[in-house]
Amino acid sequence: MFEALLGPWPWYVAGPLLGLVVPLVLLLGGRPFGVSSSLRHMCAAAPSPGRWKPDFLRYDWRSAGIWNLTFVTGVVLGGFLALIFIGIPDAGQSISEATRGDLHALGVQDFSGLVPDDLFSWGALLSPASLILIVGGGFLVGFGARYAGGCTSGHAISGMANLQLPSLVAVLGFFAGGLLATFGLLPLILS
Repeated sequence: MFEALLGPWPWYVAGPLLGLVVPLVLLLGGRPFGVSSSLRHMCAAAPSPGRWKPDFLRYDWRSAGIWNLTFVTGVVLGGFLALIFIGIPDAGQSISEATRGDLHALGVQDFSGLVPDDLFSWGALLSPASLILIVGGGFLVGFGARYAGGCTSGHAISGMANLQLPSLVAVLGFFAGGLLATFGLLPLILS
């Protein structure tokens, strides 16, 4: 039984479990489900020097965000416990040969960890390509999540389950942006 938990779960198990999250969240108070708003709650909770704090962060974060911060803490704690008890899986085993070939042509050689060390390591951070991918990409993801009114998990899981048109538009934008980045920007950055 424990061996089955260590590997990737099949879609017919993981999908329904993920689908049950939305009714559970709705039963527990109908709050929106997502991760990106937790950063706003953390910034609102942080003490500010003097009275300086933007209006965007002046709200009762306890009533609005305690459940969200608890959820994010559970995600981080769950990831840490998985690392301790399961270890780091060989993520490279699930990359198709065609993708390996394409990445190899772009200069990515190491597929042994969760992410390629050629791009995501302290040593690689000093290269212009990794700096653009990590710092620039991180900024764009954070800005996009706030501009779209939520992150991919919030829109795709909660918003689409509630049949919200803005969530459908956001998810279509996420997919279009991912395709553009994969087939247009990534080859330009890594070449």
